[in-house]
Amino acid sequence: MSWPSSHPLALGRVSLIGAGPGDPELITVRGLRRLRTADVLLYDRLIHPDLVDEAPAEARKIFVGKAPGRPGIGQAAIHRLMIDHARLGRHVVRLKGGDPFVFGRGGEEIAALTEAGVPWEVVPAVSSAIGAPASAGIPVTHRGLARNFAVVTAHQLDDEGPDWGALAAIDTVVVLMGVATLATVTQGLIDHGRDPQTPVAVIARGTLPDERSVVGCLVDIAGKVAEACLRPPATVVIGEVVGLRPEALTPVPSPTRSHPTGRGAPPPSSAGVEAVLAGVATPPIPPSPGGRERVGEGG
Repeated sequence: MSWPSSHPLALGRVSLIGAGPGDPELITVRGLRRLRTADVLLYDRLIHPDLVDEAPAEARKIFVGKAPGRPGIGQAAIHRLMIDHARLGRHVVRLKGGDPFVFGRGGEEIAALTEAGVPWEVVPAVSSAIGAPASAGIPVTHRGLARNFAVVTAHQLDDEGPDWGALAAIDTVVVLMGVATLATVTQGLIDHGRDPQTPVAVIARGTLPDERSVVGCLVDIAGKVAEACLRPPATVVIGEVVGLRPEALTPVPSPTRSHPTGRGAPPPSSAGVEAVLAGVATPPIPPSPGGRERVGEGG
């Protein structure tokens, strides 16, 4: 759903934008363009600070992130913030890590907006389920080796758990947020028939300058990750495609990667992006107070 050009701006609207897998340069052109016209920015814990800085200086910047095991703002409160600000005639940008519809509760948020009669749009992005492995040189599919892949979140283990038998039959399994439950995941696959020697890679902070990978197999990866003190956020890739990863990666340098903190030149400042944005007319938006805010204790 998107708003027509004739839509009265006084009603406000919401843009659900995916920020991509980590590196701020991986946001889409449309996502960046919308971010730069925000009156209110609601952003998550894993959003790169450079992207927060891309919102207008006068925009309200509200942190609504959550961290595992720590109290944070509830989903209903996030819905309320989006709806209330939009009803004040503001352009609300809801900026989410990865893609909004891949374990990002994007569907819940557009359902709430639709019920409230608030116009919305979704700006898709590269999910960390694909972007992090790609950054580490691992394709999730490969002709003759992996014809299918599945993406699951380890948070499902808190409920009845995934269908281990079905997952064990998938060529490539990608697990998001899986460091804390890695031993459970690997044992579950082994118990349901997956070869214990199946290659596994765990990629922490994928696409960022301090990206780290640990490679092993189902039977030993949990121990290797613990020994390496690998910390979340991390993406787990299970399958023969891990064997395609080069022994030593030499990625092409980028302005972000070349800076030790990732805070080098602003990611959207390339001439190509600016040329595209220069020809796009942006409608005026009612201003709102500037400054950053934190809602909850999401960390």
